[in-house]
Amino acid sequence: MADLREELQAGRPDGPAALTFGVFDGVHLGHLHVLRQLRDDARERGLTPVIVTLSNHPLSVLRPQVPLVLISSLKERLALLRAAGIDHVIPITFTRELSRYSAREFMRTLCEDVGLRHFVAGPDFALGHDREGTMSVLGSIGEELGYTVRTAGSFSLSGAPVRSTAVRQALSAGDIEEAGRLLGRAFALDGPVVEGEGRGDGLLGFPTANVALGPLQALPADGIYATWLTAEGKRYPAATSVGIKPTFHEDGPRVVEAFVLDFTGDLYGRHVRIEFVKRLRAQERFDDVDALVAQMRRDVEAARDALAQAAATAAGA
Repeated sequence: MADLREELQAGRPDGPAALTFGVFDGVHLGHLHVLRQLRDDARERGLTPVIVTLSNHPLSVLRPQVPLVLISSLKERLALLRAAGIDHVIPITFTRELSRYSAREFMRTLCEDVGLRHFVAGPDFALGHDREGTMSVLGSIGEELGYTVRTAGSFSLSGAPVRSTAVRQALSAGDIEEAGRLLGRAFALDGPVVEGEGRGDGLLGFPTANVALGPLQALPADGIYATWLTAEGKRYPAATSVGIKPTFHEDGPRVVEAFVLDFTGDLYGRHVRIEFVKRLRAQERFDDVDALVAQMRRDVEAARDALAQAAATAAGA
């Protein structure tokens, strides 16, 4: 499989590697727990820590009819993995051919093309065709191929394991604080600001930044949120709407619009990042524009208060 080997070799470290493998969608606290174990083991063994991650989700290839959303874009995921203290992050493409690899074939490829000498993953991990490569199986294969295996201990919060599925469930319920607790940071979206329908500044008096997102991006439940918006290194308070704008549409597209507080200027074309702090209310339909504008004014004040409270809490932590 030439393409796989080329992708792996492009990110190969100079020396032998301690390695982990997975999608790591969201790079949540459970993932960070495994990465800490990887760093510790690599340091003890004199190896270079390496992450091999799938640039696309296996379900997009194996079951494309199944609805799929991802917590973080590939760009954000790679940045978060590197921010965890591991410089060598190698994205590879999941294909049907790769799905047919046996566990032994894949691990042998990692040995040959990345210099695998030690492998770290969580207790429920498995890879290879039909997920045959459980950690015990990978340990047996390692005795043959010359690498060792460490099963990282499970990681839980409030007695429940931290998984990407739990983060997605919290987002879909609008529980942005729970999503942030599982991630270990505020849930965030990033993308370029594009032109919207033009109502914000002219009709409503609230100019908004409409953020373009990838088709697989997970979104929090429709509603109004207190958020921080970062553009060109500067951070601004914002009130952000997620949803179909029911006052104007019966069945419009879901959009993300941020009204940036205390800001004058043009954000069109700029890449921005929106961090979600608190859900203020569900989205609702108003009988007329005046009622919507009155509520938007209340939303702005509620967002300002929520962000001030969150900042004060963080400062006192």
